[in-house]
Formats: sequence, C-alpha cells, structure tokens
Amino acid sequence: MAARILHRLRHALAGEGGREEPAGGGGEAEDCPESSELEDDTEGLSTRLSGTLKWVSAAERPGGSLLTRQLQELWRRSRGSLAPQRLLFEVTSASVVSERSSKYVLYTIYLIRSGQFDKAPATIARRYSDFEQLNRRLRCRFSCDMASVAFPRKRLRRNFTAETIAKRSRAFEQFLSHLHSIDEIRRSPEFLEFFFLPDLQAAQRLTCTGMYREALATWANAYRLQDRLGVCSSGRFLLTLAGLAVCHQELDQLSEAHGCCEQALQLLEAQVSHPLLGPFLQAHIHLAWKVGKDKRRSEARLQDLRESGLPLQQQPSLKECLIKEPLE
Repeated sequence: MAARILHRLRHALAGEGGREEPAGGGGEAEDCPESSELEDDTEGLSTRLSGTLKWVSAAERPGGSLLTRQLQELWRRSRGSLAPQRLLFEVTSASVVSERSSKYVLYTIYLIRSGQFDKAPATIARRYSDFEQLNRRLRCRFSCDMASVAFPRKRLRRNFTAETIAKRSRAFEQFLSHLHSIDEIRRSPEFLEFFFLPDLQAAQRLTCTGMYREALATWANAYRLQDRLGVCSSGRFLLTLAGLAVCHQELDQLSEAHGCCEQALQLLEAQVSHPLLGPFLQAHIHLAWKVGKDKRRSEARLQDLRESGLPLQQQPSLKECLIKEPLE
C-alpha cells in the first residue's frame, strides 16, 4: 500500500514537469536520514499529500489547499487518538519552487484545534531553511529542553523525491508538535514569531503601499495564527487588530472595523498608558458615530486621558501607529 502511494507521489512530481536530482552512479535511492529518528507514518502522510505536490515558478504564488473532506477525515482521526493534542500541525501540501538560481520545497502547514472544524484555518508556508533557523535558535536558548527534540538532517542530494518530501513533511509535523508540548518553548518569542511574524511584516508592507484588500487577508491569517497559539493579549495581537481595523475602514467595511476596535479596547480595559489606547479610542468614537453605535464609554475614557495630561492632539492615528511600528 505504501509503495503504491509513494509511486503516485513520484508520478505527481514527474507529471508536473519536475525532474528528480541524479542519484549518482545509478544506485538505489538513499534512505531518508531522519527516518530512524522520527515516527514513520509515510503511508498516512502520503495519502494527504497525494495530488497536492506540484512545481511552481518564481512568478507563481506557491501554495496549495487540502480538500474539505480530507480535513474532516483528519479531524475525525485526531479525535480518536490515544494522545489527543490541543493543537495539531498538518502539512497539507508541498510545492517545489523553481527560481532563477535555486530550487526549494515550500511546505504549507495548517494549525488545527483538535476536534474542531475551522471554516478559515490558520496556515503558514515555510521552507526547510526556515525550520532549520528555528531549530538553531531554540537549541541556543533551550539546550536542555531541545536535547530530546529530533530534527531532520540536511541532505546533499535527492531532496526533491516524493519519498524525501513525504518523510520530511512528517518530520516537520512531529517537530512542531514536540516543541508545542514544551511549555517554556511554546511561550517563547522564537517559537511564536516563527508562525506569525512573516505575516505581520507582509501585511504591514501591503498596508503601507495601499494594497488594503491583500493586506486584510494577511492580517486576518496573522489573527488566526495568534488565536490558535493562545497569544491574544500581546502587543503583536493589538497591532494585528489595528491592521484589521485600518484595512476594513479603508475598504468601507465600517462595522467590521468598529468590531476590531471594540475587541482591542476590551483587551486594553485595565491599561491607562498603552501607546495604542488613545488611537483606538479615537478610531472607535469615529466609527461608532458612522455606524450608529454607542460611543459614550469611549468618549468618557478619552476624557479621562485628557484630564490625566495626555496630549491627545499630538497622538498619531491608528494608521500612523501601524505604519511606524518596527517589526523585526
């Protein structure tokens, strides 16, 4: 069964015009070195990846999607697991990206709450070097905790065979799941920012250039990622709400923008000096007036800030805060 599925994966690669790297000397394919370090579930993973492996050029947007019925089957299986997880990491597609002078595999990963159906799942797309950088940073900071965490080793050849891609995909799923199971690592900036910082940076660039519709989709995915990872009270999450509010407002989606401001102000309920409090209050009052919602509480909070001596006239707008915020 596994052999037939792997044959289908090889056919998927070959059928899209991809050519595997030469093995050298015509010998047998080298065994994937990480196979002895990680649980071997190639058959199950190959079933998920079947039909989603493809080749794309630098001009194309890399990515892929998993059919709804396949996701539902994954969630049904996860509920029956002997060791249920709060958060699942599923490689749903692998794209071989060819650029002018390089070629690499881009892995698309869904973050899924165990036993739940997400209409709009949180997703990331990362290559091997991204995972390698995360592994290196975490081992520098958490050497003891990382001692038991397996990571797939680099390969000098045959990186684009179906077998390698399938086994490496499974290795990345296990790698992220293991990291997420360690409390200190799960809360670390290195682990968290691996997921949502690229989206925040991309969304900020798109917002600065006035591409609000594209920025909105990227802010929304960053929102879902932070929600899945349980960091909905951080400064980065407030910045995400600011991005959503600005883009919704620029696209004349005023009710949605108003809702983002309300959520942010709830998170800032006990704050009196947060740099985003004044801008969110001012945006909320303006939007509440536009959509016919009650703005008296925000007006009262804004008045309290004035009486405390905060120079609101010099405060930047929500959009200005968003554009000037350094994201590194």
